Amino acid sequence: MSYHAKMIAGGKIVVPAEVRRALGVKDGDSIVIERDERGQFILKTYAQVVKEAQAAFKSMVGPYEGSMVDTLVAEREREAAEEERRTQEWLDRYHPST
Repeated sequence: MSYHAKMIAGGKIVVPAEVRRALGVKDGDSIVIERDERGQFILKTYAQVVKEAQAAFKSMVGPYEGSMVDTLVAEREREAAEEERRTQEWLDRYHPST
């Protein structure tokens, strides 16, 4: 289906009401305009762009169980403990207690 939009002063485009309703946008909302590989322009909401980005990153990570934040915190805690162990090992070797 095609819609007609009019360019007004200042380069503003009046998006038809039916298109605004279909996108779920209201006055003051922002939309994203993308250009595809064929040179065509596509209107999207920020929510759509975020959802696409999340899906793209999820496909890179693969299936995941649990909280990514919890996993990252646990990983950093393991790294900190290992760093502490190596530091203590170095201190014991080069600065033994008297």
